[in-house]
Amino acid sequence: MTKNNGEDTRSGNRMERFQQGVRKRTLMAKKKVQSITKDDVKSYLLKNFFVLFTIIAVIVGIILGFGLRSYHFSYREVKYFSFPGELLMRMLQMLVLPLIVSSLVTGVAALDSKASGRMGLRAVVYYMSTTIIAVLIGIIMVVIIHPGKGSKEKMYREGKIVRVTAADAFLDLIRNMFPPNLVEACFKQFKTNYEERIPRADHDSNETSVLAGIINNVSEAMENLTQLKKETIPVPGAVNGVNALGLVVFSISFGLVIGNMKEQGRALREFFDSLNEAIMRLVGLIMWYAPLGILFLIAGKIVEMEDMGVIGGQLAMYTVTVIIGLFIHAIIVLPLLYFLITRKNPWVFIGGLLQALITALGTSSSSATLPITFRCLEENNGVDKRITRFVLPVGATINMDGTALYEALAAIFIAQVNNMDLNFGQIITIRDRLRTTTNVLGDSIGAGIVEHLSRHELRNKDAEMGNSVIEENEMKKPYQLISQENENEKPLDSETKM
Repeated sequence: MTKNNGEDTRSGNRMERFQQGVRKRTLMAKKKVQSITKDDVKSYLLKNFFVLFTIIAVIVGIILGFGLRSYHFSYREVKYFSFPGELLMRMLQMLVLPLIVSSLVTGVAALDSKASGRMGLRAVVYYMSTTIIAVLIGIIMVVIIHPGKGSKEKMYREGKIVRVTAADAFLDLIRNMFPPNLVEACFKQFKTNYEERIPRADHDSNETSVLAGIINNVSEAMENLTQLKKETIPVPGAVNGVNALGLVVFSISFGLVIGNMKEQGRALREFFDSLNEAIMRLVGLIMWYAPLGILFLIAGKIVEMEDMGVIGGQLAMYTVTVIIGLFIHAIIVLPLLYFLITRKNPWVFIGGLLQALITALGTSSSSATLPITFRCLEENNGVDKRITRFVLPVGATINMDGTALYEALAAIFIAQVNNMDLNFGQIITIRDRLRTTTNVLGDSIGAGIVEHLSRHELRNKDAEMGNSVIEENEMKKPYQLISQENENEKPLDSETKM
Protein backbone atom coordinates (compact mmCIF):
# COMPACT_ATOMS: atom_id res chain seq x y z
CA MET A 1 0.00 0.00 0.00
CA THR A 2 2.75 2.41 0.88
CA LYS A 3 4.42 1.62 -2.40
CA ASN A 4 1.26 2.40 -4.34
CA ASN A 5 0.68 5.56 -2.33
CA GLY A 6 4.23 6.70 -3.11
CA GLU A 7 3.73 6.09 -6.80
CA ASP A 8 0.40 7.95 -6.68
CA THR A 9 1.99 10.94 -4.97
CA ARG A 10 4.79 10.99 -7.56
CA SER A 11 2.35 10.82 -10.45
CA GLY A 12 0.28 13.52 -8.76
CA ASN A 13 3.35 15.73 -8.40
CA ARG A 14 4.23 15.17 -12.05
CA MET A 15 0.71 16.08 -13.09
CA GLU A 16 0.81 19.23 -10.98
CA ARG A 17 4.18 20.23 -12.44
CA PHE A 18 2.87 19.56 -15.93
CA GLN A 19 -0.23 21.67 -15.30
CA GLN A 20 1.87 24.46 -13.81
CA GLY A 21 4.11 24.39 -16.87
CA VAL A 22 1.08 24.59 -19.16
CA ARG A 23 -0.30 27.53 -17.17
CA LYS A 24 3.07 29.32 -17.31
CA ARG A 25 3.38 28.82 -21.04
CA THR A 26 -0.18 30.02 -21.55
CA LEU A 27 0.50 33.16 -19.50
CA MET A 28 3.73 33.80 -21.42
CA ALA A 29 1.91 33.33 -24.72
CA LYS A 30 -0.81 35.77 -23.63
CA LYS A 31 1.79 38.32 -22.57
CA LYS A 32 3.61 37.86 -25.85
CA VAL A 33 0.42 38.36 -27.85
CA GLN A 34 -0.41 41.46 -25.83
CA SER A 35 3.07 42.89 -26.41
CA ILE A 36 2.83 42.11 -30.15
CA THR A 37 -0.49 43.86 -30.52
CA LYS A 38 0.64 46.99 -28.72
CA ASP A 39 4.32 47.66 -29.31
CA ASP A 40 5.70 45.25 -31.88
CA VAL A 41 3.12 45.96 -34.56
CA LYS A 42 3.86 49.66 -34.44
CA SER A 43 7.63 49.14 -34.59
CA TYR A 44 7.20 46.56 -37.38
CA LEU A 45 5.13 48.97 -39.45
CA LEU A 46 7.68 51.72 -38.97
CA LYS A 47 10.59 49.40 -39.78
CA ASN A 48 8.95 47.97 -42.91
CA PHE A 49 7.27 51.19 -44.03
CA PHE A 50 8.95 51.24 -47.46
CA VAL A 51 8.15 47.57 -48.16
CA LEU A 52 4.50 47.92 -47.19
CA PHE A 53 4.18 51.18 -49.10
CA THR A 54 5.71 49.53 -52.19
CA ILE A 55 3.35 46.53 -51.97
CA ILE A 56 0.37 48.88 -51.68
CA ALA A 57 1.68 50.82 -54.71
CA VAL A 58 1.87 47.61 -56.78
CA ILE A 59 -1.70 46.64 -55.85
CA VAL A 60 -3.02 50.13 -56.62
CA GLY A 61 -1.05 50.18 -59.89
CA ILE A 62 -2.56 46.88 -61.04
CA ILE A 63 -6.11 48.00 -60.15
CA LEU A 64 -5.58 51.41 -61.76
CA GLY A 65 -4.06 49.90 -64.90
CA PHE A 66 -6.90 47.44 -65.51
CA GLY A 67 -9.45 50.11 -64.61
CA LEU A 68 -8.09 52.50 -67.26
CA ARG A 69 -7.81 49.92 -70.06
CA SER A 70 -11.42 50.51 -71.08
CA TYR A 71 -10.61 54.14 -72.03
CA HIS A 72 -8.31 53.04 -74.90
CA PHE A 73 -5.59 55.66 -74.44
CA SER A 74 -3.44 56.66 -77.38
CA TYR A 75 0.30 56.00 -77.33
CA ARG A 76 0.98 59.65 -76.51
CA GLU A 77 -1.46 59.57 -73.58
CA VAL A 78 0.08 56.34 -72.28
CA LYS A 79 3.54 57.95 -72.36
CA TYR A 80 2.27 60.96 -70.43
CA PHE A 81 0.55 58.68 -67.91
CA SER A 82 3.75 56.61 -67.42
CA PHE A 83 5.98 59.67 -66.99
CA PRO A 84 6.36 59.37 -63.15
CA GLY A 85 7.52 55.77 -63.65
CA GLU A 86 9.96 56.87 -66.34
CA LEU A 87 11.45 59.33 -63.86
CA LEU A 88 12.11 56.51 -61.37
CA MET A 89 13.88 54.48 -64.05
CA ARG A 90 16.06 57.43 -64.98
CA MET A 91 16.92 58.13 -61.33
CA LEU A 92 17.96 54.53 -60.67
CA GLN A 93 19.90 54.20 -63.92
CA MET A 94 21.69 57.47 -63.08
CA LEU A 95 23.17 55.81 -59.98
CA VAL A 96 24.05 52.43 -61.51
CA LEU A 97 27.34 53.43 -63.11
CA PRO A 98 28.98 55.17 -60.11
CA LEU A 99 27.56 52.51 -57.80
CA ILE A 100 29.09 49.61 -59.76
CA VAL A 101 32.52 51.25 -59.96
CA SER A 102 32.69 52.52 -56.37
CA SER A 103 31.29 49.34 -54.79
CA LEU A 104 33.59 47.01 -56.72
CA VAL A 105 36.70 49.09 -56.09
CA THR A 106 36.03 49.40 -52.34
CA GLY A 107 34.92 45.78 -51.99
CA VAL A 108 37.97 44.32 -53.73
CA ALA A 109 40.40 46.79 -52.12
CA ALA A 110 39.15 45.80 -48.66
CA LEU A 111 40.29 42.22 -49.29
CA ASP A 112 43.66 40.79 -50.20
CA SER A 113 44.12 39.12 -53.58
CA LYS A 114 43.90 35.62 -52.11
CA ALA A 115 40.62 36.26 -50.27
CA SER A 116 39.04 38.06 -53.23
CA GLY A 117 40.18 35.24 -55.53
CA ARG A 118 38.47 32.62 -53.39
CA MET A 119 35.37 34.76 -53.10
CA GLY A 120 35.29 35.31 -56.85
CA LEU A 121 35.70 31.59 -57.50
CA ARG A 122 32.78 30.79 -55.19
CA ALA A 123 30.62 33.43 -56.87
CA VAL A 124 31.44 32.11 -60.36
CA VAL A 125 30.73 28.50 -59.31
CA TYR A 126 27.39 29.61 -57.87
CA TYR A 127 26.49 31.59 -61.00
CA MET A 128 27.39 28.70 -63.31
CA SER A 129 25.52 26.16 -61.17
CA THR A 130 22.30 28.17 -60.94
CA THR A 131 22.44 29.03 -64.64
CA ILE A 132 22.82 25.36 -65.60
CA ILE A 133 19.95 24.43 -63.26
CA ALA A 134 17.78 27.18 -64.80
CA VAL A 135 18.54 25.92 -68.33
CA LEU A 136 17.71 22.34 -67.34
CA ILE A 137 14.41 23.46 -65.77
CA GLY A 138 13.53 25.33 -68.98
CA ILE A 139 14.34 22.31 -71.15
CA ILE A 140 12.40 19.91 -68.90
CA MET A 141 9.35 22.19 -68.78
CA VAL A 142 9.18 22.73 -72.55
CA VAL A 143 9.63 18.99 -73.23
CA ILE A 144 6.92 18.00 -70.72
CA ILE A 145 4.33 20.68 -71.55
CA HIS A 146 5.27 20.85 -75.26
CA PRO A 147 3.75 24.30 -75.92
CA GLY A 148 4.75 24.30 -79.61
CA LYS A 149 2.49 21.45 -80.65
CA GLY A 150 -0.51 22.08 -82.87
CA SER A 151 -1.05 23.84 -86.17
CA LYS A 152 1.13 26.68 -87.31
CA GLU A 153 -1.47 28.44 -89.45
CA LYS A 154 -1.69 31.48 -87.15
CA MET A 155 2.08 31.75 -86.79
CA TYR A 156 3.84 34.29 -88.94
CA ARG A 157 7.34 35.46 -89.58
CA GLU A 158 8.31 39.01 -88.78
CA GLY A 159 11.60 40.89 -88.83
CA LYS A 160 14.99 40.04 -90.29
CA ILE A 161 17.23 37.47 -88.65
CA VAL A 162 20.82 38.58 -88.31
CA ARG A 163 23.05 35.53 -88.05
CA VAL A 164 26.00 36.02 -85.72
CA THR A 165 28.75 33.42 -85.67
CA ALA A 166 29.81 31.92 -82.35
CA ALA A 167 33.40 33.03 -82.91
CA ASP A 168 32.42 36.69 -83.43
CA ALA A 169 30.13 36.63 -80.37
CA PHE A 170 32.95 35.21 -78.22
CA LEU A 171 35.44 37.77 -79.55
CA ASP A 172 32.95 40.57 -78.85
CA LEU A 173 32.69 39.35 -75.26
CA ILE A 174 36.46 39.56 -74.83
CA ARG A 175 36.63 42.95 -76.58
CA ASN A 176 34.00 44.37 -74.22
CA MET A 177 36.03 43.14 -71.23
CA PHE A 178 38.84 45.51 -72.22
CA PRO A 179 37.33 48.78 -73.49
CA PRO A 180 39.89 51.14 -75.09
CA ASN A 181 38.03 54.17 -73.73
CA LEU A 182 36.46 54.10 -70.27
CA VAL A 183 34.33 57.17 -70.98
CA GLU A 184 32.91 55.55 -74.13
CA ALA A 185 32.29 52.33 -72.14
CA CYS A 186 29.81 54.28 -70.03
CA PHE A 187 27.37 54.51 -72.94
CA LYS A 188 28.54 52.16 -75.72
CA GLN A 189 29.30 48.47 -76.24
CA PHE A 190 31.33 46.87 -79.01
CA LYS A 191 29.33 44.72 -81.42
CA THR A 192 30.38 43.12 -84.66
CA ASN A 193 28.36 44.12 -87.73
CA TYR A 194 28.35 42.44 -91.12
CA GLU A 195 28.78 43.83 -94.62
CA GLU A 196 28.73 42.27 -98.04
CA ARG A 197 31.79 43.04 -100.16
CA ILE A 198 33.24 41.82 -103.41
CA PRO A 199 36.27 39.55 -102.94
CA ARG A 200 39.53 41.19 -103.98
CA ALA A 201 40.68 38.25 -106.08
CA ASP A 202 37.81 38.50 -108.54
CA HIS A 203 37.45 42.29 -108.39
CA ASP A 204 39.70 43.19 -111.33
CA SER A 205 38.38 40.52 -113.68
CA ASN A 206 34.78 41.30 -112.82
CA GLU A 207 35.37 45.02 -113.20
CA THR A 208 36.84 44.57 -116.68
CA SER A 209 33.95 42.31 -117.67
CA VAL A 210 31.51 44.94 -116.45
CA LEU A 211 33.23 47.69 -118.41
CA ALA A 212 33.25 45.52 -121.49
CA GLY A 213 29.59 44.79 -120.99
CA ILE A 214 28.80 48.48 -120.71
CA ILE A 215 30.53 49.11 -123.98
CA ASN A 216 28.80 46.23 -125.77
CA ASN A 217 25.37 46.02 -124.28
CA VAL A 218 23.65 47.58 -121.24
CA SER A 219 21.56 44.48 -120.57
CA GLU A 220 24.64 42.27 -120.67
CA ALA A 221 26.38 44.62 -118.19
CA MET A 222 23.47 44.37 -115.74
CA GLU A 223 23.57 40.60 -116.00
CA ASN A 224 27.27 40.60 -115.21
CA LEU A 225 26.71 42.85 -112.18
CA THR A 226 24.16 40.44 -110.71
CA GLN A 227 26.58 37.55 -111.16
CA LEU A 228 29.32 39.17 -109.08
CA LYS A 229 30.20 37.05 -106.05
CA LYS A 230 29.76 38.75 -102.68
CA GLU A 231 31.34 37.86 -99.34
CA THR A 232 29.93 38.64 -95.88
CA ILE A 233 32.69 40.02 -93.66
CA PRO A 234 32.66 41.23 -90.03
CA VAL A 235 33.27 44.94 -89.42
CA PRO A 236 33.65 46.84 -86.11
CA GLY A 237 30.48 48.37 -84.75
CA ALA A 238 28.84 49.61 -81.56
CA VAL A 239 25.45 49.64 -79.87
CA ASN A 240 24.07 52.01 -77.27
CA GLY A 241 24.20 50.79 -73.67
CA VAL A 242 26.56 50.69 -70.71
CA ASN A 243 29.47 48.30 -71.20
CA ALA A 244 29.03 46.92 -67.68
CA LEU A 245 31.38 43.99 -68.29
CA GLY A 246 34.29 46.27 -69.19
CA LEU A 247 33.66 48.51 -66.19
CA VAL A 248 33.46 45.47 -63.89
CA VAL A 249 36.79 44.11 -65.15
CA PHE A 250 38.45 47.52 -64.78
CA SER A 251 37.00 48.09 -61.30
CA ILE A 252 38.10 44.66 -60.02
CA SER A 253 41.62 45.15 -61.41
CA PHE A 254 41.82 48.69 -60.02
CA GLY A 255 40.58 47.52 -56.63
CA LEU A 256 43.18 44.73 -56.48
CA VAL A 257 45.94 47.22 -57.28
CA ILE A 258 44.73 49.66 -54.62
CA GLY A 259 44.48 46.86 -52.06
CA ASN A 260 48.08 45.79 -52.74
CA MET A 261 49.33 49.37 -52.43
CA LYS A 262 48.66 49.25 -48.65
CA GLU A 263 49.27 52.70 -47.14
CA GLN A 264 49.92 54.39 -50.51
CA GLY A 265 46.46 53.43 -51.74
CA ARG A 266 44.70 54.56 -48.58
CA ALA A 267 43.59 57.91 -50.05
CA LEU A 268 42.01 56.21 -53.08
CA ARG A 269 40.29 53.63 -50.87
CA GLU A 270 38.80 56.36 -48.71
CA PHE A 271 37.71 58.31 -51.81
CA PHE A 272 35.81 55.39 -53.34
CA ASP A 273 34.42 54.42 -49.94
CA SER A 274 33.06 57.95 -49.47
CA LEU A 275 31.68 57.92 -53.04
CA ASN A 276 29.91 54.63 -52.36
CA GLU A 277 28.43 55.96 -49.12
CA ALA A 278 27.21 59.11 -50.89
CA ILE A 279 25.55 57.04 -53.63
CA MET A 280 23.80 54.88 -51.03
CA ARG A 281 22.47 58.01 -49.31
CA LEU A 282 21.08 59.16 -52.64
CA VAL A 283 19.43 55.74 -52.93
CA GLY A 284 17.82 56.39 -49.54
CA LEU A 285 16.29 59.59 -50.91
CA ILE A 286 15.07 57.91 -54.10
CA MET A 287 13.40 55.17 -52.05
CA TRP A 288 10.86 57.73 -50.86
CA TYR A 289 9.80 58.25 -54.47
CA ALA A 290 10.12 54.59 -55.55
CA PRO A 291 6.58 53.41 -54.59
CA LEU A 292 4.96 56.21 -56.60
CA GLY A 293 7.18 55.49 -59.61
CA ILE A 294 6.49 51.74 -59.43
CA LEU A 295 2.74 52.43 -59.27
CA PHE A 296 2.81 54.35 -62.57
CA LEU A 297 5.28 51.92 -64.19
CA ILE A 298 2.99 48.94 -63.61
CA ALA A 299 -0.23 50.81 -64.37
CA GLY A 300 1.26 52.23 -67.58
CA LYS A 301 2.42 48.82 -68.82
CA ILE A 302 -0.99 47.28 -68.12
CA VAL A 303 -2.72 50.13 -70.00
CA GLU A 304 -0.25 49.73 -72.88
CA MET A 305 -0.83 45.98 -73.27
CA GLU A 306 -2.96 44.85 -76.17
CA ASP A 307 -5.95 42.54 -75.75
CA MET A 308 -4.97 39.16 -74.32
CA GLY A 309 -7.41 37.51 -76.70
CA VAL A 310 -5.07 38.03 -79.65
CA ILE A 311 -2.58 35.62 -78.11
CA GLY A 312 -2.83 32.26 -79.84
CA GLY A 313 -3.07 28.92 -78.08
CA GLN A 314 0.58 28.04 -78.63
CA LEU A 315 1.83 31.41 -77.39
CA ALA A 316 -0.43 31.23 -74.35
CA MET A 317 0.94 27.78 -73.50
CA TYR A 318 4.46 29.08 -74.06
CA THR A 319 3.84 31.96 -71.63
CA VAL A 320 2.44 29.58 -69.00
CA THR A 321 5.45 27.27 -69.45
CA VAL A 322 7.90 30.12 -68.92
CA ILE A 323 6.07 31.37 -65.82
CA ILE A 324 5.93 27.88 -64.26
CA GLY A 325 9.64 27.36 -64.93
CA LEU A 326 10.55 30.71 -63.36
CA PHE A 327 8.42 30.00 -60.29
CA ILE A 328 10.03 26.58 -59.80
CA HIS A 329 13.50 28.11 -59.99
CA ALA A 330 12.69 31.11 -57.77
CA ILE A 331 10.46 29.48 -55.15
CA ILE A 332 11.94 25.96 -54.90
CA VAL A 333 15.47 25.73 -56.30
CA LEU A 334 17.07 28.94 -55.04
CA PRO A 335 15.63 28.81 -51.47
CA LEU A 336 16.53 25.10 -51.23
CA LEU A 337 20.07 25.83 -52.38
CA TYR A 338 20.40 28.58 -49.77
CA PHE A 339 19.10 26.29 -46.99
CA LEU A 340 21.35 23.36 -47.94
CA ILE A 341 24.50 25.51 -47.90
CA THR A 342 23.83 27.92 -45.02
CA ARG A 343 21.36 25.89 -42.91
CA LYS A 344 19.33 29.08 -42.41
CA ASN A 345 15.70 29.90 -43.13
CA PRO A 346 15.61 31.14 -46.75
CA TRP A 347 12.22 32.83 -46.37
CA VAL A 348 13.52 35.15 -43.66
CA PHE A 349 16.33 36.12 -46.04
CA ILE A 350 13.92 36.58 -48.96
CA GLY A 351 11.59 38.60 -46.73
CA GLY A 352 14.32 41.21 -46.35
CA LEU A 353 14.51 41.47 -50.16
CA LEU A 354 10.84 42.21 -50.78
CA GLN A 355 11.36 45.82 -51.82
CA ALA A 356 14.16 44.89 -54.25
CA LEU A 357 12.04 42.10 -55.77
CA ILE A 358 9.01 44.39 -56.14
CA THR A 359 11.22 47.08 -57.69
CA ALA A 360 12.56 44.50 -60.15
CA LEU A 361 8.99 43.53 -60.99
CA GLY A 362 8.14 47.18 -61.68
CA THR A 363 11.30 48.33 -63.48
CA SER A 364 12.10 45.13 -65.41
CA SER A 365 15.83 45.89 -65.07
CA SER A 366 18.37 44.09 -62.87
CA SER A 367 20.82 46.97 -63.17
CA ALA A 368 18.25 49.62 -62.27
CA THR A 369 17.24 47.56 -59.22
CA LEU A 370 20.87 47.24 -58.08
CA PRO A 371 20.82 50.29 -55.72
CA ILE A 372 17.72 48.96 -53.92
CA THR A 373 19.24 45.46 -53.74
CA PHE A 374 22.35 46.86 -52.04
CA ARG A 375 20.26 48.60 -49.43
CA CYS A 376 18.02 45.60 -48.72
CA LEU A 377 20.90 43.14 -48.33
CA GLU A 378 23.07 45.39 -46.15
CA GLU A 379 20.41 46.94 -43.93
CA ASN A 380 17.67 44.30 -43.75
CA ASN A 381 19.68 41.07 -44.01
CA GLY A 382 22.94 42.31 -42.51
CA VAL A 383 25.15 40.96 -45.30
CA ASP A 384 28.77 42.13 -45.08
CA LYS A 385 29.44 45.15 -47.30
CA ARG A 386 32.61 43.54 -48.64
CA ILE A 387 30.44 40.73 -50.02
CA THR A 388 27.65 42.85 -51.50
CA ARG A 389 30.08 45.28 -53.12
CA PHE A 390 31.91 42.42 -54.80
CA VAL A 391 29.13 39.94 -55.64
CA LEU A 392 26.15 42.10 -56.65
CA PRO A 393 27.73 44.18 -59.47
CA VAL A 394 29.26 41.05 -61.00
CA GLY A 395 25.99 39.16 -60.60
CA ALA A 396 23.95 41.93 -62.21
CA THR A 397 26.30 41.69 -65.21
CA ILE A 398 26.77 37.96 -65.76
CA ASN A 399 24.23 36.07 -63.61
CA MET A 400 20.95 35.79 -65.54
CA ASP A 401 19.09 32.73 -64.28
CA GLY A 402 15.70 33.90 -65.51
CA THR A 403 17.05 34.88 -68.91
CA ALA A 404 18.90 31.56 -69.28
CA LEU A 405 15.73 29.61 -68.48
CA TYR A 406 13.70 31.75 -70.87
CA GLU A 407 16.15 31.46 -73.76
CA ALA A 408 16.61 27.70 -73.38
CA LEU A 409 12.84 27.26 -73.35
CA ALA A 410 12.36 29.65 -76.26
CA ALA A 411 14.88 27.85 -78.47
CA ILE A 412 13.09 24.52 -78.13
CA PHE A 413 9.69 26.16 -78.50
CA ILE A 414 10.75 27.72 -81.80
CA ALA A 415 12.06 24.35 -82.91
CA GLN A 416 8.66 22.86 -82.08
CA VAL A 417 6.98 25.28 -84.47
CA ASN A 418 9.45 24.57 -87.28
CA ASN A 419 11.96 27.34 -86.52
CA MET A 420 9.48 30.15 -87.08
CA ASP A 421 10.59 33.57 -85.76
CA LEU A 422 7.56 34.59 -83.69
CA ASN A 423 6.27 37.99 -82.60
CA PHE A 424 5.13 37.49 -79.00
CA GLY A 425 3.23 40.79 -78.77
CA GLN A 426 2.76 42.93 -75.71
CA ILE A 427 2.56 39.91 -73.38
CA ILE A 428 6.37 40.03 -73.21
CA THR A 429 6.05 43.06 -70.92
CA ILE A 430 4.85 40.71 -68.12
CA ARG A 431 7.14 37.74 -68.80
CA ASP A 432 10.26 39.92 -68.84
CA ARG A 433 9.44 41.25 -65.35
CA LEU A 434 9.34 37.76 -63.88
CA ARG A 435 12.70 37.01 -65.45
CA THR A 436 14.19 40.17 -63.94
CA THR A 437 12.77 39.34 -60.51
CA THR A 438 14.32 35.86 -60.72
CA ASN A 439 17.67 37.39 -61.69
CA VAL A 440 17.63 39.76 -58.72
CA LEU A 441 16.65 36.96 -56.33
CA GLY A 442 19.46 34.79 -57.68
CA ASP A 443 22.04 37.56 -57.22
CA SER A 444 20.89 38.26 -53.68
CA ILE A 445 20.83 34.63 -52.56
CA GLY A 446 24.26 34.28 -54.16
CA ALA A 447 25.54 37.11 -51.96
CA GLY A 448 24.17 35.33 -48.87
CA ILE A 449 25.75 32.02 -49.87
CA VAL A 450 29.13 33.56 -50.72
CA GLU A 451 29.13 35.40 -47.38
CA HIS A 452 28.48 32.13 -45.53
CA LEU A 453 31.24 30.31 -47.42
CA SER A 454 33.67 33.23 -47.01
CA ARG A 455 33.03 33.84 -43.31
CA HIS A 456 36.45 32.48 -42.26
CA GLU A 457 38.33 34.76 -44.65
CA LEU A 458 36.30 37.74 -43.48
CA ARG A 459 37.01 36.97 -39.80
CA ASN A 460 40.72 36.58 -40.50
CA LYS A 461 40.71 39.87 -42.39
CA ASP A 462 38.90 41.59 -39.50
CA ALA A 463 41.46 40.17 -37.07
CA GLU A 464 44.32 41.42 -39.25
CA MET A 465 42.72 44.85 -39.49
CA GLY A 466 42.29 44.90 -35.72
CA ASN A 467 45.92 43.94 -35.13
CA SER A 468 47.12 46.52 -37.62
CA VAL A 469 45.10 49.22 -35.85
CA ILE A 470 46.54 48.17 -32.48
CA GLU A 471 50.09 48.15 -33.89
CA GLU A 472 49.53 51.54 -35.48
CA ASN A 473 48.33 52.96 -32.18
CA GLU A 474 51.29 51.41 -30.36
CA MET A 475 53.66 52.94 -32.89
CA LYS A 476 52.02 56.33 -32.40
CA LYS A 477 52.30 56.26 -28.57
CA PRO A 478 56.02 57.16 -28.29
CA TYR A 479 55.56 60.06 -30.69
CA GLN A 480 52.51 61.22 -28.76
CA LEU A 481 54.47 61.05 -25.49
CA ILE A 482 57.38 63.00 -27.00
CA SER A 483 55.01 65.63 -28.38
CA GLN A 484 53.29 65.93 -25.00
CA GLU A 485 56.66 66.32 -23.26
CA ASN A 486 57.66 69.00 -25.74
CA GLU A 487 54.39 70.83 -25.16
CA ASN A 488 54.91 70.63 -21.43
CA GLU A 489 58.43 71.91 -21.76
CA LYS A 490 57.51 74.91 -23.91
CA PRO A 491 56.07 77.05 -21.08
CA LEU A 492 59.09 76.25 -18.91
CA ASP A 493 61.45 77.39 -21.64
CA SER A 494 59.55 80.60 -22.01
CA GLU A 495 59.65 81.18 -18.28
CA THR A 496 63.37 80.57 -18.10
CA LYS A 497 63.93 82.98 -20.95
CA MET A 498 61.96 85.57 -19.09
